[in-house]
Amino acid sequence: MITPRLVKFLNAAEHLEQVTASEECSIGYVARGMVQASMPHRDPNTLIFQRKNGNLTLTMTAITPGIGLPFGAVPRLLLAWVGREVMVTGNRHITLGDNLSDFLREIDLFRTGGARGDITRLKDQTARLFSSAVSITYDNHVELHCKNIIVADEYQLWHNYFDDSCGKRWRSTVTLSQPFFEELVKSPVPIDLRVFKALKSSPMAIDIYSWLSHRYSYLRKQSPPIPWASLEMQFGADYTRTRDFRYAFQEALQKVKIVYPNAKFQVTTTGMVLLPSPLHISKR
Repeated sequence: MITPRLVKFLNAAEHLEQVTASEECSIGYVARGMVQASMPHRDPNTLIFQRKNGNLTLTMTAITPGIGLPFGAVPRLLLAWVGREVMVTGNRHITLGDNLSDFLREIDLFRTGGARGDITRLKDQTARLFSSAVSITYDNHVELHCKNIIVADEYQLWHNYFDDSCGKRWRSTVTLSQPFFEELVKSPVPIDLRVFKALKSSPMAIDIYSWLSHRYSYLRKQSPPIPWASLEMQFGADYTRTRDFRYAFQEALQKVKIVYPNAKFQVTTTGMVLLPSPLHISKR
């Protein structure tokens, strides 16, 4: 069935082929550790969340009482957008746009209020993201290494939705912690922000696209088979049945293939194999 959302998605994919991310200044950046293992897709209703990728474990902790963990597409869009600002300015103090309307457009959200509106979602997820700590642990049974990082030292968000037509500006800001800033600058994974926006209805698809963008940057030959159990730990540990995860993963992978047609891989009954592929964002 052809729906308006599908038409919009296909139009966005066609545009990606016609205009490069560089030409539209839409290259974002995500810290490598946040790509190797991902944030929750849905509200975990807990203060601690873990994902595993082989020997690497990502643990996210909500450090502010009353504010939970970030989840869904909005914090992923925020991270990539903030990454772009960091790489452009070289500064860990970031202003989230000149006004609310402009910033909502920047991350492809709408100026809608209410409990389920995009303004409410943006405010909630921004507070959740910048009130989190990340632990990245690597354990290969020979060496154990852990890095603990608070995402932000300070942030200031709006409380009232000012009328931009009156010239009132929100000037919401965030100051990333020095360790998070350094992690981003030292190991950035470039992504196309337009792809994040096109895939925003599927946080898993965003994660798969980010992961492939990173893996293809160093993949020189066919990868060893990646078992479904490993993929589930990395991308969908909150599924109760592996077959449900496999269905959701393959559905998300099909969306990624549309916006990243040069991505080469093989899906088998036992898992997935990656093949060397052109980078979606050139290293230039």
